Amino acid sequence: MGLSFDYVVRETVSNLRRNFLMTCAAVLTVAVSLSLVGGALLLKQGVSKASLQWRGGVELSVFMLPDASPSQSQAIERELAQMPEVKRFNYVDQQAAFSEFQRMFANSPDLVESVEAKDLPPSYRIVPKRAEFVDSVGERFKNQPGVKEVVFARDVVETLLKVTRALQIGIIAVAGVLLLSAVLLILNTIQLAIFARRREVGVMKLVGATNWFIRVPFMLEGMVEGLIGAGTAFAVVAVVRNLLAGAVGDNTLGNQLLPPSGDVIGTGIFVLLAGMVLGTVGSAFAVRRFLDV
Repeated sequence: MGLSFDYVVRETVSNLRRNFLMTCAAVLTVAVSLSLVGGALLLKQGVSKASLQWRGGVELSVFMLPDASPSQSQAIERELAQMPEVKRFNYVDQQAAFSEFQRMFANSPDLVESVEAKDLPPSYRIVPKRAEFVDSVGERFKNQPGVKEVVFARDVVETLLKVTRALQIGIIAVAGVLLLSAVLLILNTIQLAIFARRREVGVMKLVGATNWFIRVPFMLEGMVEGLIGAGTAFAVVAVVRNLLAGAVGDNTLGNQLLPPSGDVIGTGIFVLLAGMVLGTVGSAFAVRRFLDV
């Protein structure tokens, strides 16, 4: 017996209506759990964006004055090259610093437009041979001519981690519990739908219906529940992100942690796929475990 599109749609809609309250509960649980997952992912992306300048093992940065002379920059570079404590260093000119600034503050176009490359200080990004050399290397350059300031990675990164580590762990833990609840709710909803139609299923088997002919509408029901919940989560995450964008205003840390809209879209696509998989897996398990055909 072959499957037809009309049959699958009709049976799926019928199952959703028959267990309306359970369906709503499953959809809401999926929506809440995936909203938390999406929020945690965006927070992680925000931390990655905020720590952009510290990638590659960079432990400290020596920021030069925007108007530092070539001779002053060359003196810093020569000293870095001669220091045995320095493993490697990289010079970031004003144009590269401006490109980095644009990525870090992509959420604040007014701020980006008010700054030009010439306003930003060039810098030397330094990777010491051992972590204990960080302070001694930094101290060598604090009072050098042409140096604006020396910034240590641990000061910035530790602040970011303090703000986000506990929050991420809490969000993921709650989301994990809710995701498990969502799977169980979807499984229970499908089980109830199968039980309510047990006589019809028996008759269908007697007239030659295949296992997949019977299973597909139930599995599609779970996928639709997961997809609706995921779509709701996508909308919630996007709205909350936009509200936060307005709330943080010109706050530097807030803008750095806030992911750009492109990341929200990418996270939303992941959430939609996760919702579909979540619903399909829950329903497939229910059909396999409780549908004896």
